[in-house]
Amino acid sequence: MLRLLTLLFILVPALEIYVIIKVGQIFGAWTTLGFIIFTGFLGAYLAKSQGRQTLLLAQLDLQQGRIPGEAILDGLAILVGGLLLLTPGFVTDVVGFLLLIPTSRGILKLWMRTWFSNILRSGNILIYKKW
Repeated sequence: MLRLLTLLFILVPALEIYVIIKVGQIFGAWTTLGFIIFTGFLGAYLAKSQGRQTLLLAQLDLQQGRIPGEAILDGLAILVGGLLLLTPGFVTDVVGFLLLIPTSRGILKLWMRTWFSNILRSGNILIYKKW
């Protein structure tokens, strides 16, 4: 896992710099800078609105006595998506927007459920219920 994170911390910024340079060559430096700033503000707005909606759904689940599992997964995806959109660059913006769109977020939630289930089945994490 540490190797994967190290690789991501090296490759993602390098890819972002490459894409920013290429987009700057096509559209110009000021247009590219403006687009990066615009996507940052748009991402903050989308993350805020999606986060509010998810929080309301979680509160509704809790009021009805249900565990807000879906809302928690949505909240994690929205948090990561918002952070990626605040990061300058186009590659992270695409991934961030995909995490903020509810339909594409569903694919990630399916993967997260499978991942959590595998961790729980492997015995690496134990959950104790206090009676």
